[in-house]
Amino acid sequence: QVQLVESGGGEVQAGGSLRLSCVASGVDVRLDLMSWHRQAPGQQRVLLANIYADGSTNYLEFVKGRFTISRDGAKNTLYLQMTNLSPDDTAVYYCAARKGFWDYWGQGTQVTVSS
Repeated sequence: QVQLVESGGGEVQAGGSLRLSCVASGVDVRLDLMSWHRQAPGQQRVLLANIYADGSTNYLEFVKGRFTISRDGAKNTLYLQMTNLSPDDTAVYYCAARKGFWDYWGQGTQVTVSS
């Protein structure tokens, strides 16, 4: 059974930083395609960043240089380090895993950035 549990969200002022965590079970963050997404109110969920088994990463253009995706195999945990946050980054953030033909999602963690 796959379970993804996000944490680390909260409220932060513009210009601040947060680090989100996603503890995984039933998938291996080193071997399976892992990603972070977000969904702002009234908007569609969007992909922010991927990390592949070989460690390569890619990012949505508007988070490049501000967000960093990483993983800790020993803890089987995925991270998203976010810096220089703005109110436009306010959203629910989700981690996801692709295992075989299936996508799995966490329950999300709220990030609110105040101006």
